Amino acid sequence: MKSRTPKVLHRIAGRSLLGFALRAGAELDPRRLAVVVRHERDTVAAHAEEELPGVVVVDQDAVPGTGRAVQCALGVLDGLEEAGAALLSGVAASGGGRLEGPVVVTAGDVPLLDSATLQQMLAAHEADGNAVTLLSTRLLDPYGYGRVVRDESGDVVAIVEERDATAEQREIDEINASVYVFDADVLRDALTRVDDANDQGEVYLTDVVALAHGDGKRVRALVVEDEWLVTGVNDRAQLAAIGAELNRRVVAEWMRAGVTVVDPATTWVDVEVRLGRDVTIHPGTQLHGSTTVDDGAEIGPDTTLRDVVVGAEATVVRTHGFSATVGPRATVGPFAYLRQDTVLGEGGKIGTFVETKDAQIGAGSKVPHLSYVGDAEIGEGTNIGAASVFVNYDGVKKHRSKVGNGARTGSDNMFVAPVTVGDGAYTGAGTVLLKDVPPGALAVNSMTQRNIEGWVLRRRPGTPSAEAASKVLGADEDRELSPQARAELARGNHGTAVPRDGDAPSDTTGSSTER
Repeated sequence: MKSRTPKVLHRIAGRSLLGFALRAGAELDPRRLAVVVRHERDTVAAHAEEELPGVVVVDQDAVPGTGRAVQCALGVLDGLEEAGAALLSGVAASGGGRLEGPVVVTAGDVPLLDSATLQQMLAAHEADGNAVTLLSTRLLDPYGYGRVVRDESGDVVAIVEERDATAEQREIDEINASVYVFDADVLRDALTRVDDANDQGEVYLTDVVALAHGDGKRVRALVVEDEWLVTGVNDRAQLAAIGAELNRRVVAEWMRAGVTVVDPATTWVDVEVRLGRDVTIHPGTQLHGSTTVDDGAEIGPDTTLRDVVVGAEATVVRTHGFSATVGPRATVGPFAYLRQDTVLGEGGKIGTFVETKDAQIGAGSKVPHLSYVGDAEIGEGTNIGAASVFVNYDGVKKHRSKVGNGARTGSDNMFVAPVTVGDGAYTGAGTVLLKDVPPGALAVNSMTQRNIEGWVLRRRPGTPSAEAASKVLGADEDRELSPQARAELARGNHGTAVPRDGDAPSDTTGSSTER
């Protein structure tokens, strides 16, 4: 994979390759489930235990090859069986308590292999009395895969790896999927006789097939028609291809369950996502993690949600969100950003160019435009004016603000946390809220507007703005102008001294005028 990440930890559809293998195995309800680790041992082992608590982690030693991996696993599992037998009997076990019965071996890089296929293998293994049962499929281009060699009766004689195959064997189109069911005793005995006399110098598990056949044991293959079920991943191109195929299947399954997907080719849905009936998903939508969308909700276009809960009949348009909750019949977007712990109540609204974080917004409340709401609690039926900011960070700590029920806050408000706006309160446009507002009160702190006439003509001479103003003032003879404006118009741009920034403008009498 040419990656710092171990191959089996690369992800598709929200789950690692190893995660798919572990879940498929666990669904068989096995007596023991083991994962063999070697490369990046600690990272892979920690992930395996996180995916499936209680999984047996087996370390492979320095001897390379799949045969050695299984041999190491058998040694550990036999030890566990022995220890269990000793515990039950209360005496030291001697040679008893070894693993018995069928042993299923799968690969960690075959993510579409499901438990139903494994169960079918087990059933065929037991019904036919096989010593070894393996999965195979047929490919138009089998290059790179081990070939399944059969005798005249159709029984499997051997599996030959590409590097070790003859020209005739390379013409075989049936390939080994690296998924097996072994009789434990047959597997244990054969592994003691397997060596590394091959092109790669590895202990091949596939050699067990030829040894079992040579011992007169029955070896058969279950041919899988759907080659994707047994397709492995060896590079990022294959990872993308199998990820796309898995997504196609997931999306198709949801459509058959009553979800409308307008454009399946641009819709991506992780395997843990849950969708209700009559959900509509528009093009360019990605639903990741544990996202849940309830009945009748509409998502997209161009929306990415991760671990988000969307209530029934809600609408989320052109939005990026993670770890958030959108209530029933609420609306979000377009161009909204829902960060962690955002909770929008029933019928609420988060509108255009709004970002929220750790914000609880009550039922029917609206944050319609151009605002940031962070570390805040907004009651029910409240409207937050456009271009408002909840100023939650003092440079060291985050602080919370609260706006009550039925409040109406003006545009361009700054809520400097911690601050509380009471139920039914109003705030004026441009207000900076530094202290609490009582219920029903109006909070304002903006200054009275003052106009400095003639400022553009005096301070920006020769600019397009000055020219535009001069035309209007000169053309409108009936316009009532202040003495200062008339003086500026009369002087125009004829070399009159211009006051510096900070100087008070002067009127025609030379007395100072308040700015």
